[in-house]
Amino acid sequence: MYILASGVRGTLYVGVTSALMQRLWQHREGVTGGFTAQYRVYRLVHFEMFDDVERAIAREKQLKNWRRDWKINLVHAANPEWRDLAVGLGFPPLGQGRSHPGP
Repeated sequence: MYILASGVRGTLYVGVTSALMQRLWQHREGVTGGFTAQYRVYRLVHFEMFDDVERAIAREKQLKNWRRDWKINLVHAANPEWRDLAVGLGFPPLGQGRSHPGP
């Protein structure tokens, strides 16, 4: 389960995937289209790993039903600078050319 943001306290997107690296690449390259591409929501600000998909989906649904300020507090508690956590996973910082050579 992951949360993307357009910037500090910006537009938020909550998603779930079994392949986080590939999904981040897709978001950053704009191949997913839709909401994240339209609102330029590419910064990974929070993620949680689960052993089974059912728990991950349940958590995603829980967060999607949360109020915006609760999501902001969740991100801020673990990532107060709203750093792009994808950089720590090997992606270049946003705004420096293409984000990643491939999935």
